[in-house]
Amino acid sequence: AKVFAFDKTGTLTKGEFVVKNVVEGGQVRDEELISVISALEKYSSHPISKAFESYETELLVESVEEFAGKGLRGFIDGEETLVGNAKFLIERGVAIKESVSPYTVIHASKGGRYLGAVTLVDEIREGCRQVVAELKNLGVKKSVVLTGDRADRAREVVNEVGMDEFKAELLPNEKLSEAEKLKGLGGLVYVGDGINDAPVMKVANCAVSMGKLGSSVAVEASDVVLIKDELKGLVDGVKLAKKTKKIVWQNIVFSVLMKFAFMALGVLGVLPLSLAVFADVGVMLLAVLNSLRMRF
Repeated sequence: AKVFAFDKTGTLTKGEFVVKNVVEGGQVRDEELISVISALEKYSSHPISKAFESYETELLVESVEEFAGKGLRGFIDGEETLVGNAKFLIERGVAIKESVSPYTVIHASKGGRYLGAVTLVDEIREGCRQVVAELKNLGVKKSVVLTGDRADRAREVVNEVGMDEFKAELLPNEKLSEAEKLKGLGGLVYVGDGINDAPVMKVANCAVSMGKLGSSVAVEASDVVLIKDELKGLVDGVKLAKKTKKIVWQNIVFSVLMKFAFMALGVLGVLPLSLAVFADVGVMLLAVLNSLRMRF
């Protein structure tokens, strides 16, 4: 593997969003804004929705639709209600006040009227920078973040963990296109956790999913599952793969050379029966014993 690509939310970050603050410029009270967002977010499968689980709301939402990588649309009191990123609301004709923030910003509107926005914080996993550095030491040429989040937040994460580059504000189909490009640079390993990552996992040479936070779809689509959600497992995996490859080649070369040597002795008529048995069974046993080194 020469290229490692990572999803951001729930992979490089803990995926445990919390509401940081309400952005100034909204047209309703903070409590009403949070209530509207919470009412729709409870229908979402995205990790962001967990930030609003502790907020109670009595609002009833009908005909909820989720737009991957963008937001949610539903009807409250018969009025179209939108919750999502800035692009999502602008596409539907809502005049919003964009917020310059490195964090995730969730905007809301009701009946075409902009209600306001909140910022969410998601902490980076401990040890990410060390994992990226160790992967480079093991021969990984490029490490990339592919995310649907804002570019400024993606840039902040990339700088903090020491990765090479990022592609931000990507829709699921755009992630797929970027993954195809990365495959041209060498063997691609993609690490993700969400439903949106499943198509990219199918394209990657090797797919890795997070075991605890990862969706069942992502786990099913992956080749490797990090049971403890610890990225250091990637370093262990690369080391294990390199060791496996080394031992396999040792066994192949040793077995072939021994077979040819015994064949030559057999043709010359100097091969006793005991050596013939060793050539058949003994070489196999030595290869098995050599393979047991993988356990240590």
